[in-house]
Amino acid sequence: MSVSTVAADQSVCAPLPVLGRDVSVPLVTGGEVTYAALDYAASAPALQRVWDDVAAYAPYYGSVHRGAGYLSQLSTDLFENARVTVAEFLECREDDQVVFTRSTTDSLNLLAAALPAECQVFVFETEHHASLLPWQDARVTYLDAPRGPGEAVAILERALDGRDPRGPALVCVTGASNVTGELWPVRELAAAAHAHDARIVLDAAQLAPHRPVSVRDLDVDWVAFSGHKLYAPFGSGVLAGRSDWLREAEPYLAGGGASRKVARRADGGVDVEWHESAARHEAGSPNVIGAYSIAAACKALTEEGFERIVSRERHLIRTVREGLAEVPAVRVLSLFGDDAPRVGVISFVVEGWNSSHFAAALSAEYGIGVRDGLFCAHPLLRTLLGSDPQTQGECGAPEAAPGETSLNAIRVSFGAGTPDEHVERFVRAVKELVRDGARWRYRTEGGRCVPAV
Repeated sequence: MSVSTVAADQSVCAPLPVLGRDVSVPLVTGGEVTYAALDYAASAPALQRVWDDVAAYAPYYGSVHRGAGYLSQLSTDLFENARVTVAEFLECREDDQVVFTRSTTDSLNLLAAALPAECQVFVFETEHHASLLPWQDARVTYLDAPRGPGEAVAILERALDGRDPRGPALVCVTGASNVTGELWPVRELAAAAHAHDARIVLDAAQLAPHRPVSVRDLDVDWVAFSGHKLYAPFGSGVLAGRSDWLREAEPYLAGGGASRKVARRADGGVDVEWHESAARHEAGSPNVIGAYSIAAACKALTEEGFERIVSRERHLIRTVREGLAEVPAVRVLSLFGDDAPRVGVISFVVEGWNSSHFAAALSAEYGIGVRDGLFCAHPLLRTLLGSDPQTQGECGAPEAAPGETSLNAIRVSFGAGTPDEHVERFVRAVKELVRDGARWRYRTEGGRCVPAV
């Protein structure tokens, strides 16, 4: 499909306006170019509409839940209505709770702190560290990386067949890989979990910005995601789902807002009655602007329509994948194979290149921002790269000079705000770098490859 065809196809939306779309950056070779932000999987740029909504609210900022003044009441209504908007966006069940957190990582750590005693947790080694690591105080079973959706379900079913049936169990799974972009069979994994009397939490950090996420349709027990990947500013996240484990757990943070009643005892101690609502795990003054920005992003994406967003993204994915396929030195990383459905996240390695060097050249010589490293998914990258599980690596670039091999990869990621020109420039840059090499000299500084000056 050509660019002109896409423009004429009304089912495919134009790029949504995002902050930074007109920012120019300097090139080491001279001149400036409009920055191509192709690191959406780390943090997507904020939608212009979200930023405008937040700016319109800012003069009316006030403390929530405790103030009698007009601005406090307005801010309280805005905060609680944001909770309703998120619940509608996720198609939550009637008795589900929406808890505002700092991030996906914070959400999953909150759930980990709320696990019942003797809970068994099952998690694939392919998870981002945010969903791989929070469960270490529980009985954790780490599952091997599957090589297809059906194998993922089979691996989980075998593991659950062998679990201790006397205690509760939780399965944690991603909706879309932050490394390969591949979609996981969430509905089927949820069915397997429930068939074995286990619950399931969905890490939707990479899924929610690209596809509709329905708690009811997927039949998951909880969903976690971050605002900064959903075209909202940093510092806000969501944990939404069943209320019973959250209601029965000790508050994630102790303090004002989480407590309903506090009284001194005759012996000098303190008795506390905690809220049973989402406030139980939202102690302290909440991030009202963060919650509002997430709700604004949910509204913007819903009104734009995921069908059109997905159609455009598929066009961008096809452009990148077809372009990379024309470069023999490039190997795209995949668990499930080339035909697997995916979102706009693609990782690859280039023969003869250190990935940090390649990413640095894309930035310095072409004004293209991608990510290199292990993407906080070390076990998965080691599996995909065929390395020994004990091989050392870092989330950032390892200490390797240009031209040296290293345990890391390059990730390009994009979404609803990405113009065609950005992915076309990226493909052209990859071909030129592989064919001609870098035009500048680079050196290693602080573990990163940077232009030599």
